[in-house]
Amino acid sequence: MAERIVMRTGEALVEGDKDYLCAEPEVVIGELDGPVGQALANLVGDQVKGHTKVFAILNSDVQVRPATLMVSKVTVKDPRYTGILMGTVQAGIAHGVLDAVRAGDIPKEKANDLGIIYSVWLDPAILSVPVGEVDHAALFQVNREATAKVIRKAMRHEPTINWLLENQDQVTHYFHQLGLDGKL
Repeated sequence: MAERIVMRTGEALVEGDKDYLCAEPEVVIGELDGPVGQALANLVGDQVKGHTKVFAILNSDVQVRPATLMVSKVTVKDPRYTGILMGTVQAGIAHGVLDAVRAGDIPKEKANDLGIIYSVWLDPAILSVPVGEVDHAALFQVNREATAKVIRKAMRHEPTINWLLENQDQVTHYFHQLGLDGKL
């Protein structure tokens, strides 16, 4: 029997070759009969205009396991943005979840017992890209890769506390550095 997974957290960043090709998910992973399951159920029932929560699906009527609830970090106002978020990005996330199970980062025997709350960000600048010029294949791949990465990091407790303590002074927050450089 696999160990009980009460709550794991993770954050990741994957960037593509265009400015809008960036995924920076944060996740909380845990047993559905614990605090993560309670939070997931509350989020499903607490729908807010502009911040609708939806399950990651391969397609309508095909939800992935573990149950993965997408929560947008951006207020969704535009139908085109909604279409990209609930299409290409959602599909990439769904595939990334299954990739994490296939890789063993999520034990297959726990797939029905765990829930994932997935905080998703799609750059609003994507709306400035002309229709037909969005690279949906690359956007799908960036989100797929970021999903597998964030789950792997969460399940492995990465970065470890030892790594953080050893590297604390070598890691500079990107926006802090921009401020120090006078660019913000």
